Amino acid sequence: MDEQLKVADYFVIVTAASRPQVKAIYNELHVRLKAAGELHARAEGLELGWWVLLDYVDVVVHILQSEAREYYGLDTLYGECPLLDWKSVELPQLPLPGARAAE
Repeated sequence: MDEQLKVADYFVIVTAASRPQVKAIYNELHVRLKAAGELHARAEGLELGWWVLLDYVDVVVHILQSEAREYYGLDTLYGECPLLDWKSVELPQLPLPGARAAE
């Protein structure tokens, strides 16, 4: 990603069906990544729940309602950037919120 835009290494675009779902996705990402030691600047757009932006410096996450994703066309903006097959990426196990570490 950085060769095209020089803003971040990765952009993640997530589609949600409704305002409550946008907020639920945000909350899940925020809680799990915070537990893993990753913090973001203030969440932009959380109040409206139409489009939430989370900046983790190297990774920028966009959580949009489907109508917002279609309207703003982020897919075409980033269209020339290479896609990552996210299903093939091995992720570390993150602790569940409220779970205690194994002793």
